[in-house]
Amino acid sequence: MNEEKSLNFLEEIIEEDIRNGKNDGRVLTRFPPEPNGYLHIGHAKSICLNFGLAQRYQGKTNLRFDDTNPVTEDVEYVDSIKHDIKWLGFQWEEELYTSDYFDTLYQFAIQLIKKELAYVDDSTPEEIAVSKGTPTEPGKATSYRSRSIEENLRLFEEMKEGKHPDGSKVLRAKIDLANPNMHMRDPLLYRIKHAHHHRTGDKWCIYPMYDFAHGQSDSIEKITHSVCTLEFIPHRTLYDWLIENIGIFPSKQYEFARLNMTYTVMSKRRLLQLVNEKYVEGWDDPRMPTISGLRRRGYTPASIRNFCERIGVAKRENVIDVGLLEFCIREDLNKTAWRRMAVLDPVKLIISNYPEGKEEILHGENNPEVEGGEGERAIPFSRELWIEREDFMENAPKKFFRLGPGLSVRLKNAYIVTCDDFVKDDAGNITEIYCSYIPNSKSGEDTSGLKVKGTIHWVSVPHAKRAEVRLYDRLFKLENPLATEGDFKESINPESLQILDNVYIEPDLANAVPGKGYQFIRKGYFTLDTRSTTEHLVFNRTVGLRDTWAKESQKEASV
Repeated sequence: MNEEKSLNFLEEIIEEDIRNGKNDGRVLTRFPPEPNGYLHIGHAKSICLNFGLAQRYQGKTNLRFDDTNPVTEDVEYVDSIKHDIKWLGFQWEEELYTSDYFDTLYQFAIQLIKKELAYVDDSTPEEIAVSKGTPTEPGKATSYRSRSIEENLRLFEEMKEGKHPDGSKVLRAKIDLANPNMHMRDPLLYRIKHAHHHRTGDKWCIYPMYDFAHGQSDSIEKITHSVCTLEFIPHRTLYDWLIENIGIFPSKQYEFARLNMTYTVMSKRRLLQLVNEKYVEGWDDPRMPTISGLRRRGYTPASIRNFCERIGVAKRENVIDVGLLEFCIREDLNKTAWRRMAVLDPVKLIISNYPEGKEEILHGENNPEVEGGEGERAIPFSRELWIEREDFMENAPKKFFRLGPGLSVRLKNAYIVTCDDFVKDDAGNITEIYCSYIPNSKSGEDTSGLKVKGTIHWVSVPHAKRAEVRLYDRLFKLENPLATEGDFKESINPESLQILDNVYIEPDLANAVPGKGYQFIRKGYFTLDTRSTTEHLVFNRTVGLRDTWAKESQKEASV
């Protein structure tokens, strides 16, 4: 009997709340992305968690864009975020924006000023930092902390009306300059930014800080469980203080460990560096850990959701091996990807005793992992074939079960052939391989009685389609790109992309569509690139058939 899956700590909290009738048993979560970049695999974990919790407890999830910094935000990012969430298989209850609440947040600030819990400070950022003290020394009040309610209301109104330049004034909460939590030492609530906002235009030139927008937006929406990552633990006290002193719905913040993954950087700032400095071709470069990059590389929504489920929800930071993500996509594609033949490094094989001009149609299963094979596809066969250069050796060792002088092999879904001869060019490269075939050895109809240990793939020369194949690998060569001194970009893997522009594929692949996974037999899992055209077919390798990195790491460890 299968044991019931144990609850994570957030599920335990929610179930306790439901039992106690808290929030009338209602569960409402939110996913609050900043529209200042593309979402990455770490955000996918948060998406799966927030939407997954709501689904499990018959609740709902709001999508709320934290658009409080107009300088870094763009509608392009808003659109990409919505597309990524839908692609992962989730649908939000309401599409909301923190900017929806700017008028309300402004009134909340007025309330705090009237309660003598907020004041306008003219100090420079450097002076404010000094005034906060250190973790071991209390802060000291600036001369502006004693301003009257009337003066603070007038100055804050002037800030709103655009009468003061950027950086000249801020609104600060008046809490406790000796608080052991540095976030409680008169934190900033509003700053001046004369910048055009993608939704509110030029209506506002003051914008709330994250800490003043986060909890209040949660409260306005009556969010029951506001889930953040661990770095927001020090912010929770301020989250609660603001809600209590403004006197609004008591949303609660809970923290979980963010996703850290080997051979990867998760910082949007660093990912933006890679894009802007042309280390990658864009946010959706298949080497990027962005959801759009993973999608373009051929990752499926199911594989990412499975990955997020496997890594679970923890209270302590840890690092997940990227090999687990690769295992999840391998596992998914093994069950769903159609099998096709593609020759990445071609050399010509000529079947000398196969009649010239003769062609026949053979058949192969689309997916042998599924009962019934998901049907068959037609595979044209002819006298001249492309095979992989590595499948022939002039001086083959004893256990080489492919082609060489006098060696026999089965052609996948076709006949047994024996190598009779080969031709080299002046540089010593093999240019043509000559074989003879056994007519009564066709797959499924073999009456030859011959047994061969090897099977190789092939593509018929007159029927083959030409394609470009991009072999993507991990973007960084170090497990932790940030662990070494210097620029993290110095650890970029120079072999993270290899382009093969002379690849031959079976003709059925000309009908491939982006998002559909294919197993190139013996070569790995591939998908058609989103920027491919009918005139120039481009396939991206999603992942190899086996974890070659693990093998290489074991070798290095044993040296």
